[in-house]
Amino acid sequence: MLNWLAHILHWSFLRSGSVQTALLVAGCAAVVCAVIGVFTILRGYAFAGHALGDVSSAGGSASFLLGISPLAGFLGIAGIAAVSLEFLGVRRAREQDVATGIVLGAGIGLSALFLYLDTTTTNTTGTAVTVMFGSMFTFPASLRLPAMMTAAAALIMMAILYRPLLLSMVDPELATTRGISTRWVGLLHLLTLAAAVALAALSVGAVLASALVIGPAGAAVRISRRPGVAILLAMLLGLTAVWGGIWMAYESYYWFAGRAWPVSFFVVTIIFLSYLTSVPLQYVRRRRIVRAMPMAAHAGG
Repeated sequence: MLNWLAHILHWSFLRSGSVQTALLVAGCAAVVCAVIGVFTILRGYAFAGHALGDVSSAGGSASFLLGISPLAGFLGIAGIAAVSLEFLGVRRAREQDVATGIVLGAGIGLSALFLYLDTTTTNTTGTAVTVMFGSMFTFPASLRLPAMMTAAAALIMMAILYRPLLLSMVDPELATTRGISTRWVGLLHLLTLAAAVALAALSVGAVLASALVIGPAGAAVRISRRPGVAILLAMLLGLTAVWGGIWMAYESYYWFAGRAWPVSFFVVTIIFLSYLTSVPLQYVRRRRIVRAMPMAAHAGG
């Protein structure tokens, strides 16, 4: 019993270089996904975020085929898909869903082709699992700087877009009268969403990328509708999920007699549980608002 507790509580895994890289890259992904995910939820683009994650698998599989960085592959295809979504017509909800479905189908088709070519023309093994479900403990140290630069660029872009994007969501006509191009704002948001999806796909895999982009942000928006508060909450939840998932996956080697469980499983499980927890918290928040309304009306009267 004491040995089991020692395995649970020790932090010697931080001395591992592969763990340090995983913590850094996944942490960058969690922070970027939190910021961009909140705006994605508020704009009603959750399906687009999910689609970009699945489409990015084509870039990940192509990177193995071409021998380039997986981050470059995920980012390149996700960026192309984001531009396609904007210019195929996302002005209305119905058009947005149709365009997203078309891009999603095309991306998955390309992914199937590239994975087939990976299997038949290269000597790489486990490509499909790595692309679809991630492999954090195999990140090379050389990936740290590109991941940090991608995250920094996405955060800078969102800082620039913060006010125009909020105004475009609240009142598009007022934004237009103030000289804000809602189309360009939407396109830049989709491109930064593509960067978030690329980092998420690199961390937890293309299939599960939407969980990291949408999950913490969705839970945070349930708890608070204020964008600033929701972003901070989403960051906390995202970092807890990825860092907690990495720690649990590392420790699971001791828990299950030398058979470590996948990092992605633990990350997504923590995200799912945090989202479930946000449901009663949202109910409490709404009850407080309803109770406060008569008191505010009485005070005003």
